[in-house]
Amino acid sequence: MLIGSSALIGFAGLSVTAKGATETKLSAAYPPLPYADDALAPVISSETIGYHYGKHHKGYYDAVLKAVAGTEWADASLEEIVRKTAGDPIRAALFNPAGQLWNHNFYWASMRPNGGGKPTGPAAGLIEASFGGYDGFRKEFSGAATKFFGSGWIWLVQDGKDKAAIVATSNADTPIAHGGKPLLTLDVWEHSYYIDWRNRRADYANAWLDKLVNWDFVNQKLAA
Repeated sequence: MLIGSSALIGFAGLSVTAKGATETKLSAAYPPLPYADDALAPVISSETIGYHYGKHHKGYYDAVLKAVAGTEWADASLEEIVRKTAGDPIRAALFNPAGQLWNHNFYWASMRPNGGGKPTGPAAGLIEASFGGYDGFRKEFSGAATKFFGSGWIWLVQDGKDKAAIVATSNADTPIAHGGKPLLTLDVWEHSYYIDWRNRRADYANAWLDKLVNWDFVNQKLAA
């Protein structure tokens, strides 16, 4: 069952807070998925979810907790850690898992069962103004995912008040590290699609756009 909009915002790592006096701001930074592990099939199988969410994502969370233990970052929020450690090679061992943790939280929230296709609400106007319509957006976003070399993320980000842009980030990098406002992201690390799609990243990206994109989440972000 899908969770409510306020919970989705928290899931995306935007307003994670401690639930008790003994917990830190990172205590809720690895929340349950907002849908069943087979809910995104056949685009993303339960097997992929098991490895991707259960091992890769969980591994980043564990690495962040280990890296901040007993340090100045122990009581910081995930977003604060990402923003303040970005670009600092001395803090790369913290930034990399923190960036990946934040990005993965955002990725899961960017999808929903029976999603995809043309946007509705404010997102529809934004896509029309920025790309000349959904077909233009789909072509540019899928093209960015297909042509991207190596591991990383494809983002839809807000570009000014009434426009959006498509950007790519490598490895653990993320728009929030550069003052950007992300609206949507596609994970193009191989572990996100290789079990289901092998080397057919273009097919994965197109199926993701057609069947999984959570435009309600984009509208929530636009309203925030």
